[in-house]
Amino acid sequence: MTGKSTMITLNNGVQMPALGLGVFQSPPEETATAVTTALQHGYRLIDTAAVYGNEKEVGEGIAASGVDRGEVFVTTKLWLSDFGHDATLRAFDASLGRLGLDYLDLYLLHFPYTSAFDSTVAAYKAAQKLLADGRVRAIGVSNFSPERLNDLIERTDVVPAVNQVELHPYFIQRELREAQTDLGIVTQAWSPLGAVNLYWPDAPHAGKSPLQDPVITQIAAKYGKTPAQIVLRWHIEHGLSAIPKSVTPHRIAQNIGIFDFALTADETAAVDALDTGLRGGPDPDSIKADSFG
Repeated sequence: MTGKSTMITLNNGVQMPALGLGVFQSPPEETATAVTTALQHGYRLIDTAAVYGNEKEVGEGIAASGVDRGEVFVTTKLWLSDFGHDATLRAFDASLGRLGLDYLDLYLLHFPYTSAFDSTVAAYKAAQKLLADGRVRAIGVSNFSPERLNDLIERTDVVPAVNQVELHPYFIQRELREAQTDLGIVTQAWSPLGAVNLYWPDAPHAGKSPLQDPVITQIAAKYGKTPAQIVLRWHIEHGLSAIPKSVTPHRIAQNIGIFDFALTADETAAVDALDTGLRGGPDPDSIKADSFG
């Protein structure tokens, strides 16, 4: 074990590691090894989703790591095609079966189904049942705007513990973060290093990575850290959770090496100032069940 994340306490008292491994776009044949590698380097949060097609391999990686199940915080997500009350319960069982687990730590609605929001509410109510039944330790959402969050909270009983959203130095989501802090919702960053700008075809800053930004590379040189470590530390300074994706062993090991230093307030503000206000990924309110094939 080479690193250990700080912990964040969710609004129901459950503790979640601030830093985890994401497996979006990780090929199934590489996912199990990446998960095992991460756990051996001290990661204790693994994030997947039904639509990623690699839940089975995530479960295999956890099993192969030798790390006790009770030490690993496992998140997966419900895809829009399974929204609705009974469909959600069936999809949860299917995800658990693929993961080879008997409970989940965090279950998220992957996007708001904005054009069919009644089904979003029904799915979340099913998640509330899973929470009440002790089959999941916390529930939440992903890619919800403040407006969609308020819509959901008005019609349900459990305030989401987490909202996982696109967030990186070029898109810092200040207003959303502040709104979620007021609601007691943890903000978790997908694409925390800004890689969405490299793979999303319609990204307004396509091909432009925060990891090559002079502001970040200069701070990295000062601390003898990688640009990725500086960006991940910036997330930690803001009290955020981050789930960088990698299948490369040395990068997985490097990414958790961020708990032996801190950024100054001025350095954190300098990274904040890189914000463009433009997301790299898709508009969450435009996503439908067949958006990704």
